[in-house]
Amino acid sequence: MISVRRESTGMGDWRYLLWGALCLLLALPLVAMQFTKEVVWDLNDFLAAGLLLGCLGGSVELAFRASTRWNIRSLIVSIALGVVMLIWADAAVGIF
Repeated sequence: MISVRRESTGMGDWRYLLWGALCLLLALPLVAMQFTKEVVWDLNDFLAAGLLLGCLGGSVELAFRASTRWNIRSLIVSIALGVVMLIWADAAVGIF
């Protein structure tokens, strides 16, 4: 019988959902560029967005590996999400 090793991070299959959602989020501008002229991204935009979303995914992974307590995990994820949203807003419209 083959046994499947469960990860000790507490994420289980959520890891695939997390990274799949981040990849889908990164693909949205590419799809939007096919239908409208208002979305114009070049390679640098996709690289910057990929780096930012990759750091967010890595932070979520780190939060789940670093602690088993939900309040600590949610605090780390909330801070990471806030930082990503702040950087994204500044890059999009230059508010700072």
